[in-house]
Amino acid sequence: MREPPADYLEFAAARSRHLFRTACLLTGDWHLAEDLVQETLAKMYRSWRRLNRTEAPVAYANTVLIRTFLSQRRRRSSAEYPSDRLPDTAGPVADAELRLTLLEALARMPPRDRAVLVLRYWEDRSVEQTAQVLHVSPAAVRAQCVRALQRLRGLLGDQSTDTVRR
Repeated sequence: MREPPADYLEFAAARSRHLFRTACLLTGDWHLAEDLVQETLAKMYRSWRRLNRTEAPVAYANTVLIRTFLSQRRRRSSAEYPSDRLPDTAGPVADAELRLTLLEALARMPPRDRAVLVLRYWEDRSVEQTAQVLHVSPAAVRAQCVRALQRLRGLLGDQSTDTVRR
């Protein structure tokens, strides 16, 4: 078995945490997020020699992560199902309740809506960047954002005004 290139190992160590955070937001499950990151890094490793020349491995990794997530959600044969409970995590006490409320609502959203909201608002990407990752037009991203935010507000109900006031 060959030893992975040093630059790949460095890249994987530097980006794993960010990829994991994004994967947690997408899947709503700690263990599924770990699997998603591992699959993403495996795909990156298989094409590392080609990627290294493109000088955009970070963008490619994020794209692979999102597309792998959406691909997994489309598969009907998957025997794994996400849990409705999130793992306990430490964080600032002031916004812990807000984060939990938002994470629970995100977990109940369809995968495409979740992906567009995470990319646009959590990762603060532009409409054009989001469109590129999702392979849709910028107009489609804007329309999907509007619909996804309406669905999110519907899921939050009265909780949305309570969490904003705090």
